[in-house]
Amino acid sequence: MARGRAAWPDPARTSLSWWLVAIHVAIVLLVGGGIVWSASSKLHILADEQGKARAQLAATTAREDLRRFADEALVTARTLADRPTLQRLLAEGRSDAVPPVLRSACEASGMDACAVIADTRVVAVSGPALDWREIITASAEQGATFMALPAIERVPVQGAWAAPTAPAGMRVYVVRRLDEELAAVLSHQVGAQVKLIDYRLYNSAPVNAFTLLYSAALADGHSAVQRINSQEVYAAAVPVFASSGEAIALIEALLPTSAVDTSTRHLVRKLLVTALVLAVLAVLAGIILGELVAGPVRALTAAATRLGEGDFSASIPTGGAAEVGTLARTMENMRRNLIELTSTLRRREAEAQAVLGGIVEGVYAVDRERVIRYVNPQAARLLGIEPAAAVGRFCGDVLQPRDEDGRRPCDFRCPIVQARSAGSATAVEQLGAPPAAPRTTVITSAPQVEGLQVQVIRDETELEAVRRARDSVLANISHEFRTPLAAQLASIELLLAGMDHMAVAQQRELVTSLERGTLRLTQLIDNLLESVRIESGQLAIRHQSVALSEVVADARELVGALLAQRRQSLEVIVPDELPALSGDKTRLTQVFVNLLANANKFAPEGSVVRIGAAARGHEVHAWVEDEGAGPAPSDGQSLFARFRRGDGAEPEAAGLGLGLWLVKSIIERHGGSVTFERTAAERTRFTLVLPVESGA
Repeated sequence: MARGRAAWPDPARTSLSWWLVAIHVAIVLLVGGGIVWSASSKLHILADEQGKARAQLAATTAREDLRRFADEALVTARTLADRPTLQRLLAEGRSDAVPPVLRSACEASGMDACAVIADTRVVAVSGPALDWREIITASAEQGATFMALPAIERVPVQGAWAAPTAPAGMRVYVVRRLDEELAAVLSHQVGAQVKLIDYRLYNSAPVNAFTLLYSAALADGHSAVQRINSQEVYAAAVPVFASSGEAIALIEALLPTSAVDTSTRHLVRKLLVTALVLAVLAVLAGIILGELVAGPVRALTAAATRLGEGDFSASIPTGGAAEVGTLARTMENMRRNLIELTSTLRRREAEAQAVLGGIVEGVYAVDRERVIRYVNPQAARLLGIEPAAAVGRFCGDVLQPRDEDGRRPCDFRCPIVQARSAGSATAVEQLGAPPAAPRTTVITSAPQVEGLQVQVIRDETELEAVRRARDSVLANISHEFRTPLAAQLASIELLLAGMDHMAVAQQRELVTSLERGTLRLTQLIDNLLESVRIESGQLAIRHQSVALSEVVADARELVGALLAQRRQSLEVIVPDELPALSGDKTRLTQVFVNLLANANKFAPEGSVVRIGAAARGHEVHAWVEDEGAGPAPSDGQSLFARFRRGDGAEPEAAGLGLGLWLVKSIIERHGGSVTFERTAAERTRFTLVLPVESGA
């Protein structure tokens, strides 16, 4: 008995008003909730049955309408076959005059297509292109009315045929497609949303919310209905079979659950309102009874809450029972002590914040478990995170140091851990999760003091990037300019030494070598200058009418000497009737020069480089392909990155790594795109997609 009394809350330590309110609310909720739950469950069951019945009725009615449409199609076919005008035109062999007659009959009867067929030959047709061979086969199997699944258009068709009295051997076909337009007509007639689903699409479609419904309808052979909560509809499915027994389509009727559930929700809402009113009355009664006893405790609780939130201005009210009065006086003494202590702490915090906020470097502090407890604004900006979001998280999860040899630096080379034994530690860390570029930082860690450890973090990413970019660009430029200049200098020395006695052919060969070197230097300088213009935002694209054939011709003339050096031939397949482009002819010429120079380097000697183009809709697709091994498919868009050099497989030293980057930049500024692929003939192809000129 003593144990039972101890387990029950002591009324002296529990708010009496709370107990009274809780008891009243519990009784009302128990009784009212039980009534509401029982009534609402019954109503939902009845409403669910009604919704399923309405959806099933709509689907079966739609199927009956399809059958009626088939009878109407047969009447239309017979009426059209008996028309004297049609018989006369067919007898006279004037098949070119038949389509208008068919068109008027189709439009008048609501059919999609009409045709006159002799055996398996289409004599005349009106309407969209249909798979008439499949339709003829279906009519031969099914009779005067038929259904078919044409292969050309993935839409089932329904139709009928009739034979005119003259000439013999001909049939008149009328066809209606079971498409969205017909589904809209059926939806209007049956009062529900109707969809006509091609049986082939059902077989090949992935599993979805309606798959089980369709399967049940086909298995039953008549219909299936269910409520699909994920779509908020009642759905019924009815299979449509041809007279040969072949499944043609599925009729789906959808009825929103809201159409059925509205009345149910209305009644349930009334029940809930009644229960809510009773609960409110119970709460009011509990409040009135509890206020007499719990008023002083509530005032003390409110004062304690303000005190906990840092509001020390309000004094603690006294009054009530003896214990309540003692507690109030104790809390008042505590409030005064907190005011004095808080003032001191805020003064020191302001001083520390002024120091930490004024320094350039980022500062953060961690506890013994390396969980962040403080982050200054500079460190938060460097890490790209709000200070509040960083506090309470493991420092490695916030800093995200890059793995070294497959291991996380936090596990074996953490400056925080090293500083605990060495007094201080400094480490260079690469921060940031892939695929973002890493940030190079220097982290200095202080020893642990009273469970906290302070780290200073300095960002050196930009400085490191500037150094690497400077060294890389200077090395590339000096290397790439030195090679052709050395070759030109050698040719000039040979030319000067043998100018008086050297054969003309040898002199021409040396001059040609000088020309190739000059072209190479010109291309490198143009690419470098173009790169600078793009990076500085000074590249302006002039939009004028440009013929692609002229662009290709200019590029061919500029790169011809380089191709001849490696005995490579250029095959151009660019139709003259291509639509004009709106763009900058000089920039587009540079695009093709870079692609041809790239093909010249990577393609084998004596091979063929091909340029082609074709119009596709409002775009022109142009391509340059060569017989080289090409880049790896995994390179993806990194192939077009700036300063990306070759892997050493080409016959010459890699270039500046600007050619393909310039190609992509110029094409995208024209509103186009560039891709690369390996063709079925094992060639490397770069494809450019450019929009045609407006009005072209």
